Amino acid sequence: MTSNKVIPFNPLHKRHLGESVGQAMLRQPVVAMSELRCFDGAGIYAIYYSGKFPAYEAITKCNMDGQFNAPIYVGKAVPKGARKGGDLEAVPGKVLFSRLIQHARSIEEASNLEITDFHCRYLVVDDIWIPLGESLLIAKFDPLWNKLIDGFGNHDPGKGRHAGLRPRWDVLHPGRPWADRCQPRKETADQIIREARDYLRNNPPPEDTSMINV
Repeated sequence: MTSNKVIPFNPLHKRHLGESVGQAMLRQPVVAMSELRCFDGAGIYAIYYSGKFPAYEAITKCNMDGQFNAPIYVGKAVPKGARKGGDLEAVPGKVLFSRLIQHARSIEEASNLEITDFHCRYLVVDDIWIPLGESLLIAKFDPLWNKLIDGFGNHDPGKGRHAGLRPRWDVLHPGRPWADRCQPRKETADQIIREARDYLRNNPPPEDTSMINV
């Protein structure tokens, strides 16, 4: 007689730790991107869209009537120096708030998006858990602007550094002045819209958004 091997539950496994951070973020209240108020801390966030832009119909459907279930983008904001092994006790300042404000500015500069169609959730987290929580949320939701339409979170590369291609996000949502100085892409906005619709058809938002199980 054979028996199945039972693996003991380890609450400190990195996957379970990441799930707990992600679930905590999903329990946070939804805030309109146009009404963000200054706060301290670093952490993770999800941005939700509920407008009428072509190609995002499947996302909007999940985010109507106060039910925000399908983030279009998930991101993080870590304290300065974290990527270079900086001071572990460094005060993060307002990096998470600043990151969200940067995103709000990108949306406002886009010629075909309205800031009133965007909301967010965010969670201030001890910086050691931030990358883990972000990774689990992206794996759970496959957000469109993380996986297919890249460039939303990009910064201005700076004077004399615009030799790279214009991000796909800016092809679809033109308006950021620095992106206009980048080199044009071969893809058209219509092509990206078709790709987005195909992506959402093949990767529909999860029905159960209360748990982060991947």
